[in-house]
Amino acid sequence: MNRSRTIVVVGATGAQGGGLAYAILKDPDSRFGVRALTRNAASEKARELARLGAEVVEADLDDRASLNRAFSGAFGAYCVTNFWEHLSPEKERAQAANMAQAAQDEGLSHVIWSTLEDTRQWVPLSDDRMPTLMGSYKVPHFDAKAEANTEFTERAVPTTFLVTSFYWDNLIGFGAGPKEDADGVLTLTLPMGDKPLPAIAAEDIGRCAYGIFKSGGKYIGKTVGIAGEHLTGEEMASALTDALGRTVRYSDVPPGVYRQFGFPGAKDLGNMYQFYQEFNDAVVGARDVEFARELNPSLQSFAAWLDRNKERIPLE
Repeated sequence: MNRSRTIVVVGATGAQGGGLAYAILKDPDSRFGVRALTRNAASEKARELARLGAEVVEADLDDRASLNRAFSGAFGAYCVTNFWEHLSPEKERAQAANMAQAAQDEGLSHVIWSTLEDTRQWVPLSDDRMPTLMGSYKVPHFDAKAEANTEFTERAVPTTFLVTSFYWDNLIGFGAGPKEDADGVLTLTLPMGDKPLPAIAAEDIGRCAYGIFKSGGKYIGKTVGIAGEHLTGEEMASALTDALGRTVRYSDVPPGVYRQFGFPGAKDLGNMYQFYQEFNDAVVGARDVEFARELNPSLQSFAAWLDRNKERIPLE
């Protein structure tokens, strides 16, 4: 592997990072190699990446020394955190700081940081339209990523800030898919009113990141946003109906009701959906479908994603 063109892929066995790793590894014309970071190099996914030609390296986002070793000699890195593993904004900020410091220490030429908006720019903590959570946040998993942007800018790391979207994959593994109601009718519950939800296949985030790396330094220092489609709840339910061969009804519940559903993160997500609704023009405007397609010509529509993944959606 040409170390000078190596991309370090954080979370290479996960959704976003996996999309990037496979995009590079399966491109016969790729100018880049993959150094896949994982906490367990013996896992099935890690072994598959190694079989395809990735250099698999164990590293821990909480251990900066391991990140320095992993970033050493590389050209660039894709940096991402998983808030839902720990539900801690402080931990997320610390992990971003570790990656940013390692990128600075090792002189990386291009970093992509997977980020989101700071919703407090629209809904300050003093605004009681939605509750303040964890003392300092409106939408913790958004706000913490946005706060972490400064970890890269303050260290002058050459960074592209990639604003991502709701994963359609959440319908499979995050409990967001349609559920049977008391009458046996499949119901998709989203507190989105009649507003469109910017969303994307998780793997397409990684493929768009590959497009950014292939663009050279064109997007360094810039914030860019991507989506696969902007669909209303009704449009998503209609697409699910076509794909599943069963009627799926859209159930629009108020964000305040959603916040009371009781699962871990329900308040965070309820606030997120309220932000999506009340500031929909800004949210949609920040996530450009055509730009995503320019970066990733194989960008999937929701219908195309469903065609490939409908059998993986649990129906309860």
